[in-house]
Amino acid sequence: MSLYEKIYSHLLDEIKAGRLKPGDRIPSENELSTQFSVSRITSKKALEMLAQHEWIERVQGKGSFVAQKILNYHEQQEAVPSGRGERDHAAGPRIVSLILPDFDHSFGLKMVRGIEERCSSYGIPLMLKLTYDKQNVEEEAIRASIRQGASGLIVFPVHGEHYNAELLRLVLNGFPVVLVDRYLRGIAATTVYTDNRKAAQELTEYLLDQGHREIAFVSPPSENTSTIEDRIQGYLSAFTQRGIPANPDMIVTNLYSTLPVGGTKEYISNDYGTLQSFIERHPGTTAFVACEYLMAMRISEWLNKMGKRVPDNYEIVCFDYPEDSFSPPEFTHIRQDEWSIGQRALDLLATKWAGEVTPENHLVEHKLIRRQIEIINQ
Repeated sequence: MSLYEKIYSHLLDEIKAGRLKPGDRIPSENELSTQFSVSRITSKKALEMLAQHEWIERVQGKGSFVAQKILNYHEQQEAVPSGRGERDHAAGPRIVSLILPDFDHSFGLKMVRGIEERCSSYGIPLMLKLTYDKQNVEEEAIRASIRQGASGLIVFPVHGEHYNAELLRLVLNGFPVVLVDRYLRGIAATTVYTDNRKAAQELTEYLLDQGHREIAFVSPPSENTSTIEDRIQGYLSAFTQRGIPANPDMIVTNLYSTLPVGGTKEYISNDYGTLQSFIERHPGTTAFVACEYLMAMRISEWLNKMGKRVPDNYEIVCFDYPEDSFSPPEFTHIRQDEWSIGQRALDLLATKWAGEVTPENHLVEHKLIRRQIEIINQ
């Protein structure tokens, strides 16, 4: 957990415990920086995070104060477990809530089916809530799941610079939660995911084996998103292992059009412009490691728009690919075992319900699938 998140968590605990009441003044940026031995920038970020989640109100020239909405907080918490003391989540009928940004045939659908199949085998009802990669929607989905009787959560966390306060609270208080696809750095939460670093290294090594050297990595912003951060590390490791200098300028993480909230014409047009500028700055680029299938499709479309051809002029590799596609795969890609990720997540929830300790990290194997034209030529 970063320094500003520690300050955030400390103040949030003070508010939720009632030691800081609605209208009470919050310590200033200077006071917090002194108390926690951090820079003013760090303390400011913590206060901005609290204000963003509407726990405090910042008044120019006066300071920060606990928001009046907190008057209803303790009433709401009667329906929200913070551990065995408030509500015995180990008792009564089991209900699982699956919370994820979105899913489709390229990634997510088989994981959802794996979870549903396992729930059916246990005789457990399954709730499904989509967050569309918005943290405020994710927080409300968590609260709604608890109100509706969920005794365990499986959460695919959203992208974001800050961790979800509701999710952190449940994890820290021992409520049965299993994360899928990505873990939260510094948080002891049970997580099931692919070894993204290893997988990205394999993709990049494949391109190096094909003779490519000017290889770009492309993704949405990576802030506090372990999946993307690990894939970047794997990409860099491939160069290091071969003794080839990696160029940080070849890492492009400011593309938004593949996020659930980024599918508008404006985002797509902006991303096209970003890629076009990148190609102009790096004309020697011959290959791309795309962090996901939709990103690979977008890049292929944009290159074609620029008069380039894939794979004649460029090669693209990616994570995930629609397995039910009727045509041969056009990209070499990593196939994640979504079904096993989903089933393992439900099994781990059952282990938590039994009162047993579960290890934090559970890695599920993946496969490198080469594009069909290469299979034909072998």
